[in-house]
Amino acid sequence: MAKMSKKYAAASALVDRDQKYTLDEAVALVKKTATANFDESVDMVFNLNIDPKYADQQIRGAMVLPHGTGKTKKVLVFAKGAKVDEAEQAGADYVGGEELLPKIQGGWFDFDVVIATPDMMAIVGRLGKVLGPKGLMPNPKVGTVTMDVAKAIGEVKAGKIEYRADKAGNIQVSIGKASFGDEQLAENARAIFDRILKARPSTVKGQYMKTVTLSATMGPGVRLDQAKMAAPKE
Repeated sequence: MAKMSKKYAAASALVDRDQKYTLDEAVALVKKTATANFDESVDMVFNLNIDPKYADQQIRGAMVLPHGTGKTKKVLVFAKGAKVDEAEQAGADYVGGEELLPKIQGGWFDFDVVIATPDMMAIVGRLGKVLGPKGLMPNPKVGTVTMDVAKAIGEVKAGKIEYRADKAGNIQVSIGKASFGDEQLAENARAIFDRILKARPSTVKGQYMKTVTLSATMGPGVRLDQAKMAAPKE
């Protein structure tokens, strides 16, 4: 069993693992437990009562959080013709075509998001075995296969996140940094909560969200009272 650090033990002592906290309480507690010597990310984890092996219970999408994530993402765009200039002017970090294949196949991954125009997918498809396992393969469902590359780049730079349920029915997303204001983190958390809630498959019976947890990178999980989260905000 791994030994608990003094910092983690002290942070854990602040959290009642049997209690479900309101969003405001959870945000304040997570910030209090973020004691690392760097600006920790704040993650939100949903444990859902779904079985992703069934097509109608797969949950995947993307959205721009109200206050972004606090992370600067590097964007690679596969495009040609006028779309190359459009991508460069929109702030893409790298733009290219087939000439990038050997570089990526050789292990170059100095980017966080890949965007491609539809006419480049035949080329990008050849990178499926290297981009797919890293979650970097462009996909029209999350807006990364598009002719409107300027909009796609702008959304990524503004704090767009992608979410996808894993095989166990869990979704984990970053909703900001510990340095964010309480209200900023709360608004980001509520935005993704509402999105996941609305994505409930019609075939799911009984409780949909088993647990919803907030935590800082190096801190303990703080359980949210999802019933109060789902209630209309006063």
